[in-house]
Amino acid sequence: MPELTRRTLLAAGASTIGLATAGCLGDGTNEWERDTTIPASSATQYQGPNCNCCDEYARYLEGHLETPFDVDVRDDLAAVKDERGIDRRLQSCHTVELDEYVVEGHIPVDVIGRLLEDGPDIAGIALPGMPAGSPGMGGTKDGTWTVYVIGSGDEPRTFTEV
Repeated sequence: MPELTRRTLLAAGASTIGLATAGCLGDGTNEWERDTTIPASSATQYQGPNCNCCDEYARYLEGHLETPFDVDVRDDLAAVKDERGIDRRLQSCHTVELDEYVVEGHIPVDVIGRLLEDGPDIAGIALPGMPAGSPGMGGTKDGTWTVYVIGSGDEPRTFTEV
């Protein structure tokens, strides 16, 4: 077994951090660019400090809005999610309020546009986690993503699949 030195431990730690943040390094928005304009009258994104993928998603979303877009950086993002009733299983790295709806995670604008056009009687929608290849994330989309209804009871209900 090799000897564990300070240099070895530092190299291992740096590699681990690099791998953990690799999904946030690219912006992943090119595949998701659309001519879609989201008809919201108000828009605010809540995010933690120093999150590159949240910043990328904010730029992506802002490019599709007709209204000014605010970014509110919070140290206690969990409180924002709790106040809006976002089940822990559905949470992502940022939360967006568009008019009366909550949009959790890296959801493509086509799905958000459909939410606002259809106007269902729900609190909002969520794409849990930080899927590779989603708007604002690096990597390539692999497989189908399920977008869930926020506040749909004990078992999350599907809004759509992408």
